[in-house]
Amino acid sequence: MTPEDETFLRRAVDIASRAGAAGERPFGSLLVGADGVVLIEDHNTVVSDSDITAHPELKLARWAARQLSPEAAAGTTMFTSCQPCPMCATAIDRSGLGRVVYALSGEQFEEVKPATPPLPPVRYEGPALFEDARRPIDDYY
Repeated sequence: MTPEDETFLRRAVDIASRAGAAGERPFGSLLVGADGVVLIEDHNTVVSDSDITAHPELKLARWAARQLSPEAAAGTTMFTSCQPCPMCATAIDRSGLGRVVYALSGEQFEEVKPATPPLPPVRYEGPALFEDARRPIDDYY
């Protein structure tokens, strides 16, 4: 990690702190281009947006997918206050971002956050209706 990386990572932590002080969940991220310029930054807005997917990493990955060419996206670095969750990690991969630098690991986060009761597992059933379900896929591809 370079001194510049540390500077951007501290900025992500600061964004997280400001989000927490404003009543949001304390997570912050920024996306930096290959030239070292901050392209976009955001914080968690799960509370104010009443949206369980309003994580900053997801919002930045979506922005990059809409606004950047694949080549530009591949040259970016996302700096984020906490290791991206599986939802966000998938979006980051799909958007083609080049690199992610995070401050707090998922394990470290679990150690410092207040304990929450586990949610009941979702029950999945399937696959079913293969012939019907494949038709739109076949038609598209």
